[in-house]
Amino acid sequence: MPEPADLTSALARILQSLRSERGWSLDQLALRSGVSKGVLVALEQGRSNPNLATLARIGDAFGVPVTRLLDVPDEPAVRITGPENARTLWHGHAGGTGTIIAATDPPWAVELWRWTVQPGERFGGDAHSPASRELAWVESGTVTLTVSGRSYQVGPGQCARFPGSLPHSYANGGTAPALMTMLFVVPPAPA
Repeated sequence: MPEPADLTSALARILQSLRSERGWSLDQLALRSGVSKGVLVALEQGRSNPNLATLARIGDAFGVPVTRLLDVPDEPAVRITGPENARTLWHGHAGGTGTIIAATDPPWAVELWRWTVQPGERFGGDAHSPASRELAWVESGTVTLTVSGRSYQVGPGQCARFPGSLPHSYANGGTAPALMTMLFVVPPAPA
């Protein structure tokens, strides 16, 4: 697994590259992503480690998966990855984790996530970019999915799909850990 310093420098290079490809200023990226210009400057200078919400907002603005922000591999026709390539980007207060396993390339990139949500933990809340989609399958435990203020109980073997562009969150109000696999579809960035 890459060291945090490697990820920080990769993010700095990739942010600069993506902005340059699109001809965006830092102000334009800040406006499109909802991330302050100061935070973006710190990221591009490799002086800051963003949280998952910040990475998601930046990825949404560019229309790329979070993994694209963290490395630029030369992609063969078939790429096989293992646990050493997975990145845990969310840590819950009770030991839960959100790990991005892999992602496809844009346009219409797809991120594959594995989540362990411990009792009492919650994540999410922000809406993603227009046209984004989420698909969550609960393997064990029960997850409370709240989309636009309405809550749904998703139990073992059940799958929920919804527009990621709506405000949403996941929580575990039960007494056992919940294990969930999620697909997040990242639409192309607007021109």
